[in-house]
Amino acid sequence: MRPITATRILLFIVTTAVLLASAPLVSAQVSPNEILDPDLKALEKQYFSQLKSLNQAIAKLHFPFPFYLSRYVGIEPAKQAETDSRGLEFVKFRDRTVLKITGNYNAAYSSTQFTRNERAARTFQDVLLPILQTVTQGIPPDVACDAIGFEVSYHTRAAEKSYDYEGKELLVIVVDRSDAFVLAQATNDTARQDVLNRSMIFLGGQEFGLSLLEKDPYVVSTLPRTKPSKSDSPSTVGSSTTLSRLNRAIPNAIPSVAAEASSDSSSSAAAKPDLSQARPIATQADVDRLQSQYQAQLDTLSKDGQAKFQFVDYDPPAFVVIGKQLALQMTLRNNLRFDIEKSSIYKRAAQTFDLFLAPKLKDILDKVPDDNAIAVYDFSVINPLTSGISTKERSEAIEFILPAALARQFVNNEITNQALIDKSQVLVNGVRIALNLQLVE
Repeated sequence: MRPITATRILLFIVTTAVLLASAPLVSAQVSPNEILDPDLKALEKQYFSQLKSLNQAIAKLHFPFPFYLSRYVGIEPAKQAETDSRGLEFVKFRDRTVLKITGNYNAAYSSTQFTRNERAARTFQDVLLPILQTVTQGIPPDVACDAIGFEVSYHTRAAEKSYDYEGKELLVIVVDRSDAFVLAQATNDTARQDVLNRSMIFLGGQEFGLSLLEKDPYVVSTLPRTKPSKSDSPSTVGSSTTLSRLNRAIPNAIPSVAAEASSDSSSSAAAKPDLSQARPIATQADVDRLQSQYQAQLDTLSKDGQAKFQFVDYDPPAFVVIGKQLALQMTLRNNLRFDIEKSSIYKRAAQTFDLFLAPKLKDILDKVPDDNAIAVYDFSVINPLTSGISTKERSEAIEFILPAALARQFVNNEITNQALIDKSQVLVNGVRIALNLQLVE
């Protein structure tokens, strides 16, 4: 491929500075409870903590243009920062188990300056490769899946005499597990090309011979690729279950923030509270130290939490770093069910806090480690959802990131529930919302 210079490319950022400033704190992850296939459910449970950490790590990467993890591709740029950002999950694809990474890349390539191959190659080099390197550092080489896959949407732009046209291209790459680690560590395009030649690659739903070395693609029939035996069957609810779904309509997803929180995204970003409280920046060493120091207490908390507080068994309490602060993270499953046709994300978030989490908070905090190093408590609550028009069960993750000192004041009746929420962060499926408890009740 010839060198790509500024004079050969017409790229523009299709998101605004407001969206960049309001990019959400990402820490939510697809719950195992949302997955129907028992094998995929077990994998999601086994690697739940690693997937949450990878979601956060990918969100911190820097790309030439904005990239958003998402459960769905082809989302309009104005809504990408608000939509479901749980873009990592295990799926079945052509009789194989794949760890899939899904996202939307906000670059628009000139179709007159770039061939289809050059556009795909540039996206691979700028986006997919850095993500793959991050993923292979966060999971073990013997991770229990057959392959690692990507589905990424980006933009193309064609200028004709009488009009401009902008469309989307959908790139899918599925790399065998062992090859994924080789590809991530390769130091030149020749070595990377060897791996890609034996991987499954699709562009616009058609098999594609992606070339990192030439302007045009290779002929697919000449490449040493293994032909899959059969197609997939659905395994998750409200989620992508196969990589080939790129060319189909988005399934019956929960509209959540994309439909209900768009008017609030800029205002909530402006009101983002400062959770630092003059504490030093937390490091992984701090996490490891506290995890080791309090592991026995956390094990007891997990056991008691499952028996008394609806803690999930697949994500035990653990220390993490959130916003450069040390946090104790806990995941619960709500015993309340919500009809998504009769409630909004705001009402569900308010009732989740007031009716489910708040009554348990004092008893939970009595059992957690009492250490001044803990800056925040991070409660992720999985809400089961029902719908009058569907029998399929869906769920959403509502996350309450509470300053530790204020949470203890709340359980001691020193401040109100709204005073605590005002100084906290509330996220729905990884996207932050503003929440007025009384207003939405």
